[in-house]
Amino acid sequence: MAAAGARAAPAATGARTWANPLDIDYRYNYEQMNQGISYRTGADPAFVRYGDAYYLFLTLADGYWRSTDLLHWQFVQPDRWPFDGPVAPATLVADGKLFLMSSAMEPRPLLYSTDPAHSRWQFWTRLLPAVPGAVWAGHESEMKPGDLPPGPWDPSLFRDEDGKTYLYWDSSNVFPLYGAQIDLALDHADEGEGKRMAFVTTPAALLKADPATHGWERFGQDHADTRIAPFVEGAWINRHGDRYYLQYAAPGTEYNVYATGVYVGSNPLGPFTHAPYNPVGYKPGGFATGAGHGSTFQDAHGNWWNSGTMWVGLNWTFERRIELFPAGFHADGQMWVDTRFGDFPQRMPDHALGEGESTFTGWMLLSYRKSAHASSQLPQHPPSAVTDENPRTFWAAASNTAGQTLTLDLGGPRTVRAVQVDYADYRSGRYGDAPDIVTRFRLDGSADGRRWTTLADLSHETRDRPNAYLELDHPARIRYLRYVHGHVGARTLAISDLRVFGNADGPPPPAPVLVSARRLADTRDAEVVWQPVPGAVGYNVRWGLAADRLHETYQRFADQPARLTLHALNKGVAYVVAVEAFDERGVSTLSRVATLQP
Repeated sequence: MAAAGARAAPAATGARTWANPLDIDYRYNYEQMNQGISYRTGADPAFVRYGDAYYLFLTLADGYWRSTDLLHWQFVQPDRWPFDGPVAPATLVADGKLFLMSSAMEPRPLLYSTDPAHSRWQFWTRLLPAVPGAVWAGHESEMKPGDLPPGPWDPSLFRDEDGKTYLYWDSSNVFPLYGAQIDLALDHADEGEGKRMAFVTTPAALLKADPATHGWERFGQDHADTRIAPFVEGAWINRHGDRYYLQYAAPGTEYNVYATGVYVGSNPLGPFTHAPYNPVGYKPGGFATGAGHGSTFQDAHGNWWNSGTMWVGLNWTFERRIELFPAGFHADGQMWVDTRFGDFPQRMPDHALGEGESTFTGWMLLSYRKSAHASSQLPQHPPSAVTDENPRTFWAAASNTAGQTLTLDLGGPRTVRAVQVDYADYRSGRYGDAPDIVTRFRLDGSADGRRWTTLADLSHETRDRPNAYLELDHPARIRYLRYVHGHVGARTLAISDLRVFGNADGPPPPAPVLVSARRLADTRDAEVVWQPVPGAVGYNVRWGLAADRLHETYQRFADQPARLTLHALNKGVAYVVAVEAFDERGVSTLSRVATLQP
């Protein structure tokens, strides 16, 4: 019998929302096979729109993904694929073709396709030409000042409105990012497809990290490790109006502060100027942390999007996932990326967004620190780990058998609208792909813990979903949520987080009182202090160049101190800062806005 208030629903097929990290079938790595380390991962996303579809290329994927709506992604397994898992791939749409380039330290192929939906790829050139003037001594430490490293590693391709093509590249904490004009139109009759690319200009150094001025470029968790020089990598460039926005990632992918920065210029090869509002894409708090090394593109409605790389780091330093954020440009040219509530459900627009129109659904996190119990567990991996919003802690069942259960008590009746099941790779023992690597489970709901109804059913799922996001077809009024296990391809059933979204009854919380906000002696840092709001689940510390441009967000939970030291400021730049509270009912208005003088 169905519990009162709960409505049965199959797995949602007409969903119009998503939550980061993206729900795609991330591939099991094979790089650490010899060390016996197994995990699913995806990083360095290159999104591109070609024809009537979107394509997504990732590091170390044995193929790519296709979507017509940015919500539902289908993996495409290439028939002709000369890469053993491309790293940080670059894409370009030009002359009716989709080009694909992988990172390289030596000549590698450049591919193109006019039918990527059916995995039909050809060689544009079987071997890329060497970077002019590049030297390789075996290691960066053996190179002399002024030497040009080989490449292109972390490449990016750009076609300007005048038809000229450019290549940008490098990933280093020693060398800068480089750029050069290239020619993809060469077609020598006597040399055929092997010589269809050439460098037109000598590679030029375009930007280098400056952590002494840019606080956000400092390395380590919350920028705390000053012993290691920051990396700059993952170039991507867009033109908007008469400006060129050269984006890059810093300071390193293996921490929560991996971010996207931008330099702006009036020419594809510069000179470029560091934007004062950097980092433009930044997400150091919450479940999905990190936002660097991605791509910026427009959808079919003209809306801008920025993608990034989320840090997991449970099994291996470079275990990662993919995120997608709304982005855009103000009338005066300032670029922005919206990561506020960036791992809560967002609504995919079916129209051109208006100025200030948000994609946030308003569905709040209902599962944080809630009581959880399971049918079994391994020592040191209790069910309480699934409600802590930390992808590096997890519940592990005693056996990976169908029928294992994991149950949350939401603490009272709630209106549940979406659930995200985030699996952890603990003793997974899998590498590459196999037919049995699929994810199957059922979600049940109950108002009283005795009578249950099915909310979503993936018992017949045919793909792997390491971060399965399910928007319910109908809101469910429930107190208890139960995960019923069917199958995962790993040896161990392990779930890092069972995240539940919706709303509790009542008005949103009041605005927090901002006690103080002051720049510290090192002006790359500032301390923000506020009064706790009773019943709050957490807070967003927001800052930017103006009160109506608080584009930077650091999310904190209410069981953390009601103070935060920001380490992401740029010297010589004035900021304003404010704080908002959120709970299961909604989001408060902003506190007073304070000024952080340079």
